[in-house]
Amino acid sequence: MPLSKLEELKIDEWNRMIDVNVRGVLHGIAAGAAGDEKQGHGQFVNLSSIGGHTVYPTSAVYSATKFAVIAISEGLRQENDNIRVTVISPGVTESELADSISDQGARDAMKELRRIAIPPEAVARAIVFAIEQPEDVDVNEIIVRPTASAY
Repeated sequence: MPLSKLEELKIDEWNRMIDVNVRGVLHGIAAGAAGDEKQGHGQFVNLSSIGGHTVYPTSAVYSATKFAVIAISEGLRQENDNIRVTVISPGVTESELADSISDQGARDAMKELRRIAIPPEAVARAIVFAIEQPEDVDVNEIIVRPTASAY
């Protein structure tokens, strides 16, 4: 999540985000799809972000990759009637991601926002909820964020 203004042209950071957040999801689908096809059912849980639902200053590329996760997941869901697909979109969550922000202003803003961060276990509980549903129920999307968050 190396946030920065587009005008800073941090192309290497953009490419890393695209590789992890878009290509990583596609490769995960490729790895899991064969097994799901053989057994006739399965479930993918893909992680987007609250940034996949809106764009903030310095988050254009990050948000674009997370919007892509939602689009890819929805396409996968529509193309398969025997595979459940869930997108989890966390809001601000305790993690090391803020440390990857090279833009000092964006990094300071994220560290301030992290004062209200939810623990990773909250995201894990959302994933468990989606997985535990009966086979005929597909929880397509869950947004989980701090109660005190405006975002």
